[in-house]
Amino acid sequence: MAKNPYYLTTAIAYTSGKPHIGNTYEIVLADAIARYKRNQGYDVRFQTGTDEHGQKIEIKAKEEGITPKEFVDRVSDEIKRIWDLMNCSYDKFIRTTDKDHEKQVQKIFKKLYEKGDIYKANYEGMYCTPCESFWTASQLVDGKCPDCGRECEKAKEEAYFLKLSKYQDRLIEHINTHPEFIQPESRKKEMMNNFLLPGLQDLCVSRSSFTWGIPVDFDPKHVTYVWVDALSNYITGLGYDVAGDSDGLFDKYWPADLHLIGKDILRFHTIYWPIILMALDLPLPKQIFGHPWLLQGDGKMSKSKGNVLYADDLVEEFGVDAVRYFVLHEIPFENDGVITWELLAERVNSDLANTLGNLVNRTISMSNKYFDGVVADSGVSEPVDEELKAVIDAAAGKVKEKMDQLRVADAVTEIFTLFKRCNKYIDETMPWVLAKDEEKKPHLAAVLYNLMDGIRVGATLLDAFMPETSEKILRQIGAEKGGVEDLKAGGYRSGTKVAEKPEILFARIDVAEFMKKIQEKQEAADASSDEGGEGASAENVIDIENKAEITFDDFMKMQFQVGEVIACEEVAKSRKLLCSQVRIGSTVKQIVSGIKADYTAEEMVGKKVMVLANLKPAKLAGVLSEGMLLCAEDADGKLSLLVPERDMPAGAEIC
Repeated sequence: MAKNPYYLTTAIAYTSGKPHIGNTYEIVLADAIARYKRNQGYDVRFQTGTDEHGQKIEIKAKEEGITPKEFVDRVSDEIKRIWDLMNCSYDKFIRTTDKDHEKQVQKIFKKLYEKGDIYKANYEGMYCTPCESFWTASQLVDGKCPDCGRECEKAKEEAYFLKLSKYQDRLIEHINTHPEFIQPESRKKEMMNNFLLPGLQDLCVSRSSFTWGIPVDFDPKHVTYVWVDALSNYITGLGYDVAGDSDGLFDKYWPADLHLIGKDILRFHTIYWPIILMALDLPLPKQIFGHPWLLQGDGKMSKSKGNVLYADDLVEEFGVDAVRYFVLHEIPFENDGVITWELLAERVNSDLANTLGNLVNRTISMSNKYFDGVVADSGVSEPVDEELKAVIDAAAGKVKEKMDQLRVADAVTEIFTLFKRCNKYIDETMPWVLAKDEEKKPHLAAVLYNLMDGIRVGATLLDAFMPETSEKILRQIGAEKGGVEDLKAGGYRSGTKVAEKPEILFARIDVAEFMKKIQEKQEAADASSDEGGEGASAENVIDIENKAEITFDDFMKMQFQVGEVIACEEVAKSRKLLCSQVRIGSTVKQIVSGIKADYTAEEMVGKKVMVLANLKPAKLAGVLSEGMLLCAEDADGKLSLLVPERDMPAGAEIC
């Protein structure tokens, strides 16, 4: 019987630098979904890769004195190394510098031009290099990019444009009639209310001010702009051909079942990409899921904040499966998750060493101690045993329900609920007490069989999320993995002999000692960076244009105080602004700040911040602001709030 195809993609990673654990989360999430679908019996095609063109790459390569191709070759290899390190089972790693991809992008561009959906005009407006986005003056927020909050530069050049407006109504109709198309629901509302319903402006799809891109073959002074180039990877990676000579893979797997992307690039995938497909007369993907972010403890990860965690550093300390478990379990369906060294260490102890590792170790050890390692079902069953069997029976169905909804963290929780129930069953039945009474040996045998059966089901379900751990457990208990569709209680083969000595799956961590080691490593790295010669010093300083000198009297007019954020919310109709209620002494001031690109409203609450408290009130985006939060800004426009080094009371004067 032929397997049903299932095509899953991640966003392709931009080759501007090494991916941090927040970037890596997406490939691990996709891998868990792909593995689970394979275990269900689907014929899965899992594609990922790298996005390698653009002005930002051209600039970075020039700074390093190498060609753009040399630069992206190095970074793409590093990204692929990280994906492989995390045990990701992708079928295709596409690069947008692949010749077959470049050839098809040229064909796509030409077809849309000949069809009249792409036209040439002059562009004059504002351009954000980091986002590679054009904006009109009316779209800017406080004069800066509405997506990232950075400065934009004036740009004027000849360019080709895609007629988004032509397909706007058709896309709105598709979204309304396909409620599963954009997930979660909140992301759909954001796209509809902020972009589609107000009306789309035509999209710039070529550039002529730089050369690192795919040339427009009928107008070589232009290169194809990022959206047509990068987004098309989802079909070129299947061998799509505009002329109709597509590979069998395209016919088999398109349309995609799932595009898995970060919530920050939702607009490109739910508006630009569907319209490109409509213009090509191709079916749209079935579902696009904009997953939340994995945040470092003090906010969104960024190199400028110095709070970046990398997958290989985490794996060195915890192992691949522990890191996979954490990122999959700790990020909810719709809200951002948080990662720190300490949280990961504590989760290893509580969930992996205690709940899972201890369960497997105890059960194998008792089987060896009481029955020479042979696990046989005696058929004895009491109410306590039936209760466990009911939990075992229900586990696979509960995991399937969560995975069908893409609630991966909840699916992992269901598996560990089974493991926790097995541990409780040990406490309820007390095998060591049963072993002292010869008449109760049959019940003891049944207890150990039921435990092994529960471990078998849990370990089989765990394969999608922690494949190495799953394999280790199943090998030790003498069970085969099998599929996840028919997992029921009683499937463990009676008479199986388990390993003579259980393998420690996860060792407990002394969290205090561990954090001391991490702190020492960080201090050593910081000291090395401070000493580091030209390369280090160049990255740690920024020169800005000097403003006019002020007198001491001018300075004394400014009232700087410590404030405590007691509430914060996003400003409606603004992509950049947060509105904070800040306690300063016995008063509360409302302060609007353009920091939304770097901080969420939730993480602002409770922060001690530095405030210019006597700034004349003004309205920003129609909201009254009664002060200013002080921030530092790096060369990329990333912001970091200035906070007191020690805990200071709200209202303390900064002098």
